[in-house]
Amino acid sequence: MTTSSIKEVARRAGVSVGTVSNVLNHPERVAESTRTRVLEAVELLGFVRNDSARSLRSGIANTVGLIVLDVANPFFTDVARGVEDVCNESGSVVILCNSDDSGAKQDRYLRVLQEQRVRGVLVTPARDAELPVAELRARGLAVVLLDRTGDRADLCSVAVDDVAGGRMAGEHLVAEGHREFVFVSGPLTIRQCADRRRGMRAALRDAGLRLGTCTRDVVVPAMNARSGTEAAVRLLADGRLPSAVFCANDLLAMGLMRELSRAGVRVPQDVAVVGYDDIEFAAASAVPLTSVCQPTYRLGRTAAELLFEESEQPESHTHRQVVFRPELVVRESTTGGDETR
Repeated sequence: MTTSSIKEVARRAGVSVGTVSNVLNHPERVAESTRTRVLEAVELLGFVRNDSARSLRSGIANTVGLIVLDVANPFFTDVARGVEDVCNESGSVVILCNSDDSGAKQDRYLRVLQEQRVRGVLVTPARDAELPVAELRARGLAVVLLDRTGDRADLCSVAVDDVAGGRMAGEHLVAEGHREFVFVSGPLTIRQCADRRRGMRAALRDAGLRLGTCTRDVVVPAMNARSGTEAAVRLLADGRLPSAVFCANDLLAMGLMRELSRAGVRVPQDVAVVGYDDIEFAAASAVPLTSVCQPTYRLGRTAAELLFEESEQPESHTHRQVVFRPELVVRESTTGGDETR
């Protein structure tokens, strides 16, 4: 399928190419009757302007790259919505990339985004790759870490205090009378998993419990419902069900609860379960899930706002590391119906 050129639009409307350009970019400079004639030609010919070429000429990009670890995870869907809303308000669009936590895919997407001359990149870095911040900045791209804390003072980042979130989960389970715990998570090399575990263990330690005897870890390869099912199968096969399980995210918790239910284990009567993220499905699951709520939409909005600030004032911009505090949302998976918040 061929597309019409701006010259064909000008010829059809009986005006110059410059007039067509003004109608598209500075319509206030063109008389209404001329604008109407040009827009009718645009619609008739199906003309689509080349914004990539326009960006090359102006040096101002209207696209932003967003690289997330798993677009199927509702956590990143909510984050992406926050990013998209800010970009839409600023007249920009988002190119969404899914790295699958792969350094190779992340690097490939970064190359593609540079070729597309995006305004900047928001990225949740893959575990097995270094983020080439200096290279990206040298090409004029703003960079913001998303769902990660920055170790560098010259890098903006937006994250959640996951140690505090893990502590909230641990304190809640202790208050409910539990004394035997399992922490289900993806690899502990993932910073969020390690921090959530650290917070939970701090709460148990502060309650006077001996960590060596009251808690153990079940580590699975991925942070999804299938891995949650795998964790439940392992717990059932072990024959030592704890009284409470804290899962590093809601998808793990849902997969685990589904498999426990199939085996006739009741939640929370036999095993209490706490998740993390408070995705939309947490409240709608068969047993509504107690979860540590992350402000996912605000994460996305704040990250995008920081990106635009940096891209507009790269030399004078003050790089900020924003850390949000999570909130525990208590539901039936730990209380059996006696809900508080």
